[in-house]
Amino acid sequence: MEIIAKVSKGSRMDQIYLPKNRYGLPVGNYVVVQPLETKRISKEKLYFYNVRSIEPIKLQLINEIINIINKKIKKYENIIITGSFINEGFNFNDIDILLITEGKVNIKYMERNIEEKTKIKPHIILISNKELVEGLSTDPLYQIMLSNCIAKNRFVYRVKYKINYKILDLHLLKSKTLIDNFDDLNGNEKYSLVRNMVAISLYLDIKDKINQEKVDKEIKNQFNLKDINEIRQNILQKDKFLKKYKEIYNKTFNKIIKGVKNASKQK
Repeated sequence: MEIIAKVSKGSRMDQIYLPKNRYGLPVGNYVVVQPLETKRISKEKLYFYNVRSIEPIKLQLINEIINIINKKIKKYENIIITGSFINEGFNFNDIDILLITEGKVNIKYMERNIEEKTKIKPHIILISNKELVEGLSTDPLYQIMLSNCIAKNRFVYRVKYKINYKILDLHLLKSKTLIDNFDDLNGNEKYSLVRNMVAISLYLDIKDKINQEKVDKEIKNQFNLKDINEIRQNILQKDKFLKKYKEIYNKTFNKIIKGVKNASKQK
């Protein structure tokens, strides 16, 4: 037997009222309560890239997000879920979504719609396939995003990696924020800025494709951390951490400036 009922607000506990005149569901029986709309969520065949395991509730949320986007946008190339959301555990504040499309999308409206339905704050990056390929070839953060992700459609990007020192200079500038605003940033914000700087530094050293695993390992080595979550949990020793951070930042900045000057001479 199946009954559609509404959750009512109670003084101590919220409740669902069932009619006494019913067939089945006798008093004392255990039942499953779930939102009516979840039954209409179609499950997509998803493609996993370097994601060893993920909690079932996260997969349900990903399917729900894809369904919301499908209802609002008729034509797009792919939806890619990335960032800390797909890591094991629940240490995330939002969900990063790459929406690959050539069309125009009202991002604010879409983000608001997803947040209302899922109660999770989304961060949507709208990008075309051409822009994504260009980003992958010059920006290490794009490489990190696609090194661990879950996609609606299968993808293969074969790109030639090239170092554009002027673009890296702009990206590195974002990480300077941590030096000036250490006390005002939360753990996730600090991790994002550290990852950005270390990813650029590592990319300049190896001059090849990088991924999340390589960057996290380098962060742990450079800052002598037992666990990468020491940054996210905001339990760093400020003076010691900033001293090392400034050292890496200045070294990376000098490499970029040298690269910019050499590139100018070759023209």
